[in-house]
Amino acid sequence: MTNGRAAAPPPGGRLRLCIVGSGWRFTSGISYYTCLLANALAEQHQVSVIPMRQLLPRRLYPGWRRVGQPRAQVTYSPEVRVSAGVNWWWGRSMARALRFLAAGRPEVIVLEWWTAAVLHSYLLLAAAGRLAGARLVLEVHELQDTGEGRIAPVRRYGQWGLRLLLALCHGCVLHSAADRDALLARHQPRGTRLAIAPHGPFDQYKLDAGPREGQGLALPAARPGEVSLLFFGTIRPYKGLEDLLRVFNGLAPDEAAGLRLTVIGETWEGCTEPGRLIEASPYRDRITFVNDYVPDDVVAAAFSRADVVVLPYRRSSSSGPLHVAMSWGLPVVVSRVGGLPEAAAGYAGAVFTEPGDTGALRSAIRQAIALAGRRFTDPRRWEESGQALLTAAGLGGAGPPGTGQAGAEETCASRRPATPSWNDAAAPGLSSIRQS
Repeated sequence: MTNGRAAAPPPGGRLRLCIVGSGWRFTSGISYYTCLLANALAEQHQVSVIPMRQLLPRRLYPGWRRVGQPRAQVTYSPEVRVSAGVNWWWGRSMARALRFLAAGRPEVIVLEWWTAAVLHSYLLLAAAGRLAGARLVLEVHELQDTGEGRIAPVRRYGQWGLRLLLALCHGCVLHSAADRDALLARHQPRGTRLAIAPHGPFDQYKLDAGPREGQGLALPAARPGEVSLLFFGTIRPYKGLEDLLRVFNGLAPDEAAGLRLTVIGETWEGCTEPGRLIEASPYRDRITFVNDYVPDDVVAAAFSRADVVVLPYRRSSSSGPLHVAMSWGLPVVVSRVGGLPEAAAGYAGAVFTEPGDTGALRSAIRQAIALAGRRFTDPRRWEESGQALLTAAGLGGAGPPGTGQAGAEETCASRRPATPSWNDAAAPGLSSIRQS
């Protein structure tokens, strides 16, 4: 990885780690996260991945029209073993995943949590891992997806499932103290070791290249004397894009004349108000709107041409677009909400604003425009994630269970676990089945 290496292995050598996360068929930010984390950890450990392939019935997915279409250019390192993946209805896919797990005999299994759609699969894989003696770590990207939280049965199912997974796991990694505090207040996990690590750097867009085109899409660069603003990411009610558009539409003509705005994102949850505001804008000719989950070359083109990134979220645990912006070294306007202040801590190009406050957002954009042309250093490193995973698994320095205080003495001795007993006694039937 270009921005930091994975944590050094504990005494005794390389660990066998298995990461269970999002696959590429339903590409999302967690798909990139799973891949980049696996590649970083593979620099120090033996790493395998079980992707959630067919995440849920296709028509239930907000971006169902693009399911299965290639979006990512980043790939898993040759050192990372990747299974064929698990489908939501299981069938042969779960049997293959269990064989893959048994053949790899992981000492630590990391479950990436971002949606209740994976719960039933995670419970079975977690149970198989526990029976075999592996240590389980749950990495929580957000306690509950906002779309799922709007549907009462799904909300309750997700809350119940997360509580059950926490009970099964030895440790949990979160991206901020804000998320940790919310987890403790909502679920009150007992005996679960907590660790905090910021989201790792999203530096996968060939940062050494200059401005480029993206699959024939017209992404205009700012003209001399103009500043290019960029909003990037799925368009959902909590993203606050409406606030940005109301600020932009309300600018005086002489101020708007010096700006261009590019909005790139796929509409979810019926969030059509941003599209209406764009079409009604008095500065429509200064707005480029790409309503799609775009391929990586388009992402690279957009960020290479941007001067300032604007992310006026109304709520958020973490943000992939924020970490992309920091990897490019761009000035970024970001809301002071949830885990975002911690995510951008130490980044000199961050200008904070208050969520839902258009006056504060207007002021923050003006401050960020004054930074246009400068480049800043991304403080995030994947080694933070690697160390947090080891801490949560009980293999590194940590505070008492439930504190997340890295470096403090543990309540139980930190040591590498005995090699998991992937045998008939621990996991009936697993050892006799060969790797798929």
